[in-house]
Amino acid sequence: MAVRTVERLVALDATSGTTSAMPAVREAVRRIPELSTDPRTLRPQGGDRLAALAELCEVIGWILFDAGRYRAAHRMNARALALAQLCGDRWTARFVLLNDSMLKAHTGAPRTALETAARVGGARALPARVSTLVLIRQAHAIALLGGDREPRDLMARARNRFLDGVSRHDPPWAWWIDQNELLGHQGWVLARLRQWDQAIPLLHEAATAPGPSYRNLFTAQLLSALARAGAWREAQDLIAELAPRAARIGSVRTTQTLGRTASHLLGKPGTPAPLREAAAFLLESLPAPEGTGPS
Repeated sequence: MAVRTVERLVALDATSGTTSAMPAVREAVRRIPELSTDPRTLRPQGGDRLAALAELCEVIGWILFDAGRYRAAHRMNARALALAQLCGDRWTARFVLLNDSMLKAHTGAPRTALETAARVGGARALPARVSTLVLIRQAHAIALLGGDREPRDLMARARNRFLDGVSRHDPPWAWWIDQNELLGHQGWVLARLRQWDQAIPLLHEAATAPGPSYRNLFTAQLLSALARAGAWREAQDLIAELAPRAARIGSVRTTQTLGRTASHLLGKPGTPAPLREAAAFLLESLPAPEGTGPS
């Protein structure tokens, strides 16, 4: 049941977003009692069962995070990590740590995010795709901590590791770390550093490429960068494209970012009137919050 549930949740997330996946998450928690049981009591169930439950908890943790349920996401990440450690599934444990590092950066704890990413390493060198993701997480955290040159160096190293290609040592979950994912994070880190001329083209390329639903976040980051760079015409054009489909965006992280940018434009002196109107329209078009927040 756990394996089938993972497949269903991943498909829902990729096609419709985490908001659409939340009912399936609630159903899984009701139907699979191990998702609410102390992981230590599950040791007798055997390695394969524990590994499947760890993977399911990891996927649920990701969905909760993207749905804005940050405390619940961290709790599910902790459960996934405990289950993975019980059965010796190091790759799932590493994936959970990388997800939790992203959550910590998003919720204003970049130092903890950096420490969590550092726990991914081991005695042996990591394969290229996993190493790429570690470097990306470190770059975001250090940019948030006020670093300048180091985040750029880390992203350059991430790109070099990515170009080393896929190997037989990469875990199954590394499939989604592709060129567009890397471009989006490169642009996002540069936007954190206020390097608009470099950030905006990278975010645009990542945002306009075909991909899973969760990459709408790169579009939200692109709009934020355009607004903060004073690229009024481009920001207005992007809102005109975004607003008609804003209600269907299934990521709370994305809609929250869009809402903050729209509010910023409305409150910023000097915002041209047409852009101010577009920002107001975007705010009205976003889905209403539905019990999101730190719960």
